Amino acid sequence: MRSRRRSAVVTVVLLGSLALGGCTGGKTSGDSTKPGSASRGTSPLQNPDGTKPGLAPVTSDADRKAGRELIAKVKTADAGPKTGYDRDQFGPAWTDNVDGIPLGHNNCGTRDDVLARDGQKVEHKDASGCVVTGMTIWDPYTGKTVQWTKQQASKIQIDHVMPLSYDWQQGAAQWEKAKRVQIANDPLNLIPADGSQNASKGDSGPASWLPANTEVHCAYAIRWAQVSLKYQLPVTPADKKTMLSLCGG
Repeated sequence: MRSRRRSAVVTVVLLGSLALGGCTGGKTSGDSTKPGSASRGTSPLQNPDGTKPGLAPVTSDADRKAGRELIAKVKTADAGPKTGYDRDQFGPAWTDNVDGIPLGHNNCGTRDDVLARDGQKVEHKDASGCVVTGMTIWDPYTGKTVQWTKQQASKIQIDHVMPLSYDWQQGAAQWEKAKRVQIANDPLNLIPADGSQNASKGDSGPASWLPANTEVHCAYAIRWAQVSLKYQLPVTPADKKTMLSLCGG
């Protein structure tokens, strides 16, 4: 008899625990840290200043239509010469000393700002809260989750969505240097991505190079349009045509 009572008590306790666990699960299911949602970041349509993490795929018909409407506003022009282009024309790499953009003058370098923006379980050097030394990150260009440490720094690189050489050829050569420093460090123009993908891209536009992960092609085109429109930089006619097609146009 005692054995039966004890079994009944254990059963009640276990059922209660499962019920509580189910409540907790329900609470976290809508949490932004749920794998597959936050890990893939934010749609560019909901991230017009680039301060939210990642580059989530754009999949709904309504959002793809909104993407085409945005891309349609982008102006076109043939590429100018690369004459005079040098990375130094866009200021010191990852400088924090930049005005007029999010995260400027926050006492952290741009690279660390962007890694911390997109990474999960981010580790910092000596609790500095600035220098990122490790993290888990979803790479939109390959669609893979990467365990990254500073010892393997080149495994994840920071891609300029609109490459600086491309910017130069499309009109940045005539800008004041301060504006070039802005576009080089603007989080809207920066995506942490697989190092080999970044290297293969070079200074190519969408007509010549696209991320290996086809799921983000429309999102990638929208981000290009956002940078182009913010800085009033035209893209080549071929690139605009490709950008529209990536969102179903």
